[in-house]
Amino acid sequence: MKRISLVLFALVIAAGVVTAQDSEQKFQIHGFATQGFLYSSANNYLSAKTSDGSPRWSDAAISFGSSLSDKLRIGVQLHFEQLGELGGQHVGIDWASGDFKVNDKLGFRAGKVKTVYGLFNDSQDVDSVHLWSLLPEPFYAPDNKSFNLSHWGGDVYGTLNLGRKLGKLSYTAFGGERSLDLNGGYMMQLTNFGIPFTTAPSGEVFGGDLRWRTPAKGLVLGSSIASTNVEGTSPAGAININKSVSPVFYAKYEKGKFFAGGEYKRFPYSGTLTVGTFPVPQSYDQHSWYVMTSYRVTPKMSLGTYYTQAEDRASDTSHVGNYFKDWTVSSRYDFNQYFYAKAEGHFIDGRGLGFYGTNNDSRTNLMALKVGFVF
Repeated sequence: MKRISLVLFALVIAAGVVTAQDSEQKFQIHGFATQGFLYSSANNYLSAKTSDGSPRWSDAAISFGSSLSDKLRIGVQLHFEQLGELGGQHVGIDWASGDFKVNDKLGFRAGKVKTVYGLFNDSQDVDSVHLWSLLPEPFYAPDNKSFNLSHWGGDVYGTLNLGRKLGKLSYTAFGGERSLDLNGGYMMQLTNFGIPFTTAPSGEVFGGDLRWRTPAKGLVLGSSIASTNVEGTSPAGAININKSVSPVFYAKYEKGKFFAGGEYKRFPYSGTLTVGTFPVPQSYDQHSWYVMTSYRVTPKMSLGTYYTQAEDRASDTSHVGNYFKDWTVSSRYDFNQYFYAKAEGHFIDGRGLGFYGTNNDSRTNLMALKVGFVF
């Protein structure tokens, strides 16, 4: 595991040194490597032993892209991640796709394509573009990032110019299938429930995104929707999650050094877990939201905060295992265009998301430190 991590980190750094940054090149290599540290006042978060302090938080990726013509581009991104007991031992494919852009109004993508859903879903794999070390958990769960990030299938996308008084409208329609990550959080939960899998459960996913760049400069309003299901069997049982529809509504505003944004999402589903031959009905109805803001204090220093909340309204929302609240304060310092560092504090109430195994306290304070290299 350590050898794989070190090899990929070395590959990323070496590629960054030898690769030119000329945007006009037809072939480009980009990537990043990060190392983090998590320490919590109570409980263990994201499967890491954070109550003792854990450095098991490594992330690295390298992407290769080539413009075959003015309209056709292909690319692939390889990814390694270790987060507590999750990930590790393998290098996976985040995305691998071809993109044919007819014009601004119409384009097509196919392969393993990033899923455009909400503000940050299709950029959550690139740590360097975000102030936050951990994006809001109810929307961008780091323990299930690979499942949510992309799908095998295709997109149709484009941007319509509505005129000076109405702004621009971007659209994306997507469809395909995706599988649970055998090394991810959902699979760990199933294993803890007594249903280990050697073949990943999978399902269809269809949806779309509409994003309105309003005439008010810097203001973007949008909505996404996704319909998905999951099915899989193992010698110990099975999982069958019925098709569910999950909408999200979002807004962001950027002006100079200032940023503000927020999202609201509903994620309902029903289904059955079969343990041996015994069926266990499942019902879940998560309502979640967050608001965030940040400010670039100096060219190198940024500060920000967000508050997020989620609750399962299909269950008793007063139970500590059915809600999650997190107030976060974050800072980032860019040493230069290649190296940066982040320091972040989380004040968590509830155990509805991100906690595994036996956790006794209802409140958890978490410190997240991270250093990163990008090229």
